[in-house]
Amino acid sequence: MTSYGSFPGARPRRLRTTPVMRRMVAETRLHPADLILPAFVREGVSEPVPISAMPGVVQHTRDTLRKAAAEAVAAGVSGIMLFGVPEDAKKDALGTAGTDPDGILQVAIRDVRAEVGDELVVMSDLCLDEYTDHGHCGVVDAEGRVDNDATLERYAEMAQVQADAGVHVVGPSGMMDGQVGVVRDALDTIGKEDVAILAYTAKYASAFYGPFREAVGSSLKGDRKTYQQDAANLRESMRELALDLEEGADMVMVKPAGPYLDVLAKVADAVDVPVAAYQISGEYAMIEAAAEKGWIERDKAILESLTGIKRAGAQMILTYWATEVAQRLGRQG
Repeated sequence: MTSYGSFPGARPRRLRTTPVMRRMVAETRLHPADLILPAFVREGVSEPVPISAMPGVVQHTRDTLRKAAAEAVAAGVSGIMLFGVPEDAKKDALGTAGTDPDGILQVAIRDVRAEVGDELVVMSDLCLDEYTDHGHCGVVDAEGRVDNDATLERYAEMAQVQADAGVHVVGPSGMMDGQVGVVRDALDTIGKEDVAILAYTAKYASAFYGPFREAVGSSLKGDRKTYQQDAANLRESMRELALDLEEGADMVMVKPAGPYLDVLAKVADAVDVPVAAYQISGEYAMIEAAAEKGWIERDKAILESLTGIKRAGAQMILTYWATEVAQRLGRQG
């Protein structure tokens, strides 16, 4: 018998021979529309304030936030997630600046909507931590514990003022039990049925949040382990997912992204609603710091990290590189 082949007959390397071949058979593709830009706007500043732990990211003025939103639109980014940073003197135990119609976040929502209209999905962080003098995500009782149900009342108020300001999507991020249902009811009560909810379904008590605390001027002492999820748990996330969907979540999110790709994949496999993942401040800072040291290739590492998040199942990725990466993808396209 004549042999026409030699071992091995199957050679997967045939499909890796050239850049065009690799691009043609790629199973996962990043697109600018996948990306959402988190952005911070600080009250009472006349120039952007650099965030030392996040090179290239700033606390915006109202004017520079509008410019950042317009840049994101031009690059093809789909959304912007807004975080307000109030003046320290306006922080109090109840986070009242967060429900003030003229508070910095509500002002920023109106500014961005005036700048870009519906060309960008305007999202808002719905949480009290930026506005409380104790830095927790809710109302603290006499014994120093976060009171879940009292906090829900505050979230309902926040949802309504953010909706009145013109937000397209609210993102309740405090990890209070029942928050999605309360926010949905609060929005529907004032006729804001079209405002969507991006549920922070699996939000873990992570060591990677450190730079974010600087970004929002957090007053937190201690930690949030009594309400954010334990890093050891996966089944708990699936329970949170079921509850959020039952309460009316339109989209769900896993945060952080990189250290929790297994959670992201399981959530994505389980649902028929859009799934987001948040590549958080610590993930950003590690790549930037290693690149600054010359230890990794920055641009390649950024794209690889984002591709991994999308491959795991995220349809939307919140990343501080959103505009930069979208511009790069646009040039490649």
